[in-house]
Amino acid sequence: MTAARGGVTPRPMLRISDISYSVAGRPLIEGASVTIPQGHKVGIVGRNGTGKTTLFRLIRGELTLDGGAITMPDRARIGGVAQEVPSSETSLLDTVLEADTERAALLADTSQDPTRIAEVQARLSDIDAWSAEARAATILRGLGFTAAEQLMPCSAFSGGWRMRVALAGVLFSQPDLLLLDEPTNYLDLEGALWLESYLARYPHTVLIISHDRELLNRAVGHILHLADKKLTLYTGGYDQFARARAEQRAVLSAQAKKQELQRAHLQSFVDRFKAKASKAKQAQSRVKMLEKMDTIRMPEDAARTVFTFPTPEELSPPIIQLDRATVGYDGPPVLQRLNLRIDQDDRIALLGRNGEGKSTLSKLLAGKLQVGDGRHTSSSKLRIGYFAQHQVDELHIDETPLQHIQRERPTEMQSKLRARLAGFGLGADQAETEVARLSGGQKARLSLLLATIDAPHLLILDEPTNHLDIESREALVEALTAYSGAVILVSHDMHLLSLVADRLWLVKDGAVEPYPDDLNTYRKLLLQGDDKPAKPEKEKPKARVYSNDQIKELRAELRRAEARVEKIEEMRGKLAKKLADPALYEDTRKGELATWNKKYAELMDAMHKAEALWVAAQDKLDRAQGAAA
Repeated sequence: MTAARGGVTPRPMLRISDISYSVAGRPLIEGASVTIPQGHKVGIVGRNGTGKTTLFRLIRGELTLDGGAITMPDRARIGGVAQEVPSSETSLLDTVLEADTERAALLADTSQDPTRIAEVQARLSDIDAWSAEARAATILRGLGFTAAEQLMPCSAFSGGWRMRVALAGVLFSQPDLLLLDEPTNYLDLEGALWLESYLARYPHTVLIISHDRELLNRAVGHILHLADKKLTLYTGGYDQFARARAEQRAVLSAQAKKQELQRAHLQSFVDRFKAKASKAKQAQSRVKMLEKMDTIRMPEDAARTVFTFPTPEELSPPIIQLDRATVGYDGPPVLQRLNLRIDQDDRIALLGRNGEGKSTLSKLLAGKLQVGDGRHTSSSKLRIGYFAQHQVDELHIDETPLQHIQRERPTEMQSKLRARLAGFGLGADQAETEVARLSGGQKARLSLLLATIDAPHLLILDEPTNHLDIESREALVEALTAYSGAVILVSHDMHLLSLVADRLWLVKDGAVEPYPDDLNTYRKLLLQGDDKPAKPEKEKPKARVYSNDQIKELRAELRRAEARVEKIEEMRGKLAKKLADPALYEDTRKGELATWNKKYAELMDAMHKAEALWVAAQDKLDRAQGAAA
C-alpha cells in the first residue's frame, strides 16, 4: 500500500478481517481480509453474483457476518445512495441540504442559552455551514440540474432523476466512508465525467462498485477484486489490474503445464514399477509425492459473454437524409435546421449536455417523432432497431424471455428461438425464467435482442451499457464493431464510445453539428465548463529548419527513449513473475504483497512516463525529418 507524504502510513479507515458470509448455506465470502487506509479511492470489481453489493451491506451492518470482523474508527460516518429516492414537495436544493443532518440539526436548534448558542455558531463555522447552499448547488449543477430545476420539488422529476438527487445528497454530506454502487447508471456522459472528477478530489475514503472502465481508471487508485470468495487489493486503476491479472494467469498457466509434466513423469514411474518388489519402495515414495503435490489452480475465468447481431442486407446510401428539418413536442422546436446524412457504415456518437436534445434526435431518427418543417427522407426498405433504458422496464415481468421472442416470431421453431437467446448470452436456464427474476444485465440483453431481431440497417442505442458488467461491455464493443449496419450511440461509457464511434455529432443550442475534435478533447472541455470545439489558429507558425547535427541528436534521443522503455519492460516482466507467485497471496504475507504491489505500481508509472517520452521523441524526429524534406 502506498505511504502518505512524509513516509507516514495512513491510518486504516476500514479493516476487514477473515470475514465469512453465506446465503442459503452457500458460501459467498470465505476467510476474506483487506485493509483500506483513510483517504483511499477503491474500485470494487468481480463477476456478477460474487457478492459485491452484499459486501456493502455487511460494511453498513445491515447483514450479520458468519465469522470474522469489520472495524472502522469510532464515530466514522458511512454514506451511500438510499434505495428510496426522494419524492416529496421539497425542492431539490433543500433536499440536498437536508442530507447534512448535523447542519440541519444545528440550524434547527432554538436554544436561548448563550453558551449553547455560542457552541452552535462555532460548530456551524467549523463545518462551513454558511457556504453549504453554494456547495449543494454546485453538486446539483454537476449532475445536470439547472438553477431553475434546483428550486423545483422532487416530485416533479422521474425516478432516474431523483436518483441523481439522492446521489447529490450523499456527496454533499461528505461521509468519512462513501459507498457507491454503480452510480453512473443514472447519469449521462456529462454527469459521469463530472462525478469522475469530483471523486478524484473527494477528501475522504471511497469504495465504488462500477463496471465503468474509464471511471475505474481515472477516479480510483486501487482495485479491490472479489473472486473465489476472497478479496485482493491491487494498486492502480482498472487497466493496471487487468494487466496484472493477465500476467498472473500466464505465469500460473506455465507453472500448471510444468506441474502436469512432473505428475505424468511420477505417475509413469509408479505404473511401471509398483508391481516390482525391487522398486516398490521408490514407487511408494513417488505416490506420496503425488499426494502431497498441491494442484496449481488458475484464477477463475470471467464468464464469456456474447451478443450476436443479425446481418442486414446492404442498402444504397444514404439510408436517412434530413434537410432543414425541425422537430419538437407541443411547443417551440427542440432542434431545427437539421441537415444530416446517415450511411449504413456510419458509427456516430451523440454528444451534448442533458436537455439539449440527444434523445429527441434519437426518437426522430427512429421514426418515433415526425419532422415539423423541412424534409426527412429514408430508404423504403430501411429497418431501424431502437434501444433505450426505459424499454428494459417495459418488459413483461411475468413472462419468460422465450415467451417474449415467441410473440415476435410466432412461426419459428422453439430450437431457433432458443438459439437466438443463446446468441445474446441467455442460456437454457434464463430462457424459461420469468423476467422479474432476471438480473438487470439479463433484462438488458433481452431488450437488445428484441431491438435487433429484425436485422436492422440502423441501430440506435441510448445508454445500452447500464447494468452490463465489464465483460458484457467488451462483448458489446466486439458485436458493434462487427455489425454491418449503422450505429447511433448515446452513452456515458467513454470506453464504449472511443472504441465504436468514428464520428461525433454535438447536439447544442437547438442544432446538431459534426464535432471536429476527439472525445478526450470533449472531456477536457466539459471539465472546464465548456463544450465548444477549440477555434482553429488563424496563422500557422513558420516551420523550423533543423541541421543534420540536430537530426542526429534527435535520433540518439529516440534510441535512448527506446532503451529506457525496453529496460523498464524487462523489470516489469520480473516483477510480474514475482506477483504471480501464489504463496505471495497467503494471509501471512499480506505486508510483503502490498510492498510488491507498490513497486509494480511505481514501475508502471515509470513505464507510462517512458512511453510518453518515447512518443514525444519520435514525434520530434518526424517533424524534423519532414521539415528537412
